[in-house]
Amino acid sequence: MTPTHFTFSTMFLLGLAGLTFNRTHLLSALLCLEGMMLSLFIALSLWTLQLDSTNFSPAPMLLLAFSACEASAGLALLVATARTHGSDQLHTLNLLQC
Repeated sequence: MTPTHFTFSTMFLLGLAGLTFNRTHLLSALLCLEGMMLSLFIALSLWTLQLDSTNFSPAPMLLLAFSACEASAGLALLVATARTHGSDQLHTLNLLQC
């Protein structure tokens, strides 16, 4: 495994660990998801550059577009929960209450 692959794998795993273990605020979960998507975007961009193939060139931009949609939906949910529940702490959210 090259050092660049190790770096991006470590970035993704650290974001996943932060998402798994730090579940106090919705904003910290969204930041961990964005870190994971950023590491995937950079790794996919480097992978398409190494392959020198034009078939895979739109894949990083497509991933970036989906990441932007995920971020906007997450921020909309953050604002909605902060308005209805008064905070963005995850322990105040209950899936059984609608």
